[in-house]
Amino acid sequence: MMTFFSIRGRSIGYRLLLTILVLLSIAGLAAAYYMEHEGHRVTGMTNQVIWGIPHIFAVFLILAASGALHVASISSVFGKADYKPMARLSGLLAITLLLGGLVVLVLDLGRPDRLIVAMTTFNFRSIFAWNIFLYTGFIAVVAVYLWMMFESRMNRHSRIVGIFAFAWRLVLTTGTGLIFGVLVAREAYSAAIMAPLFILHSLSLGTASFLLVLVVAFHGSGQVLDMVLVRKLSKLLGWFVLAVLAIVAVHHLSNVYVARHHSIERFILLDGGVYPVLFWGVQIFFGSLVPVFLLLLRSRVTLRALMVSAVLVAVGGLAQIYVIIIGGQAYPLSIFPGYDVESGGFFHEVSTYLPSLPEFGLGFGGLAFALLLTVFGLRVLPFLPARRGRFPKVG
Repeated sequence: MMTFFSIRGRSIGYRLLLTILVLLSIAGLAAAYYMEHEGHRVTGMTNQVIWGIPHIFAVFLILAASGALHVASISSVFGKADYKPMARLSGLLAITLLLGGLVVLVLDLGRPDRLIVAMTTFNFRSIFAWNIFLYTGFIAVVAVYLWMMFESRMNRHSRIVGIFAFAWRLVLTTGTGLIFGVLVAREAYSAAIMAPLFILHSLSLGTASFLLVLVVAFHGSGQVLDMVLVRKLSKLLGWFVLAVLAIVAVHHLSNVYVARHHSIERFILLDGGVYPVLFWGVQIFFGSLVPVFLLLLRSRVTLRALMVSAVLVAVGGLAQIYVIIIGGQAYPLSIFPGYDVESGGFFHEVSTYLPSLPEFGLGFGGLAFALLLTVFGLRVLPFLPARRGRFPKVG
């Protein structure tokens, strides 16, 4: 018989964590207030680079939210009962991470009140309009999914709702990828492969985030952890990272094959300054190859190797999103393809972008807010499974 528990929240460690998350959330709100009143002149953003560090964190959290739900999907959609005890936590993270990402997006608008216009006036030819429904609908669907899990009388409906949530998640991540895939003005974007890339990227980021929260929650509460299941998830994480690597390789190799994309590929991979460093050093080596080695090529995955791999995947994911979003904007716009443009404007020049402290404050504030909601949820409702005496203690 599976039982669930909520963390007590009486330890010094819990209160310290809560205090840190609250302070970071307040700092993020203060940073948003400062940028709103002073304008974008206090940020590193320009007329060409209009999506900065806050958008990097927002997209990261949205993708992680979508991917975090796949643990619940494995149990309900694919019938793997071993993963069912973790389904509640999976649903909680899906909601809290998405809320954190949406908070960053709204506060980064400069005029958050303009969100009312976006919610009342729709241009259905814009993917941004569709995403309003996808994001809010995802929260509602996952909330119903959690209700099916918590209410014993409704458990029989969890599979149907789980399938619907799984489909919604795929559509949501596809929509997020197509934000960039349909932007034909940016040579680094404008590719249908962005949709499957973001889907696989969400799986790797979501699994890494789930494992980090899972291990920390069990270790902090002094409960036992199913290391067999954790190692299965670690193997899944390794395969997801490998799949992302394959899609990234296909994306860049296909661009190299097309002559008009040679310049943007050279910029991202070789001559772009910080972007090749982030791509090859952080995203490929530390964020992909090292986790693949630790999770797939070693005979036994230790808890320490798992935690290191999950952190590296998250950092590599941030670097990947940075290269895609910032690097794609920094490269000059091709206003008249096939012609040399002589102008005093920025259209033919590589734009520089140096993130400011308020931007980092807002980004980390959104991440802290998502974790704060997670910690609060674990405190008030029984999201964590308890099987005393059956599994080895966390080491």
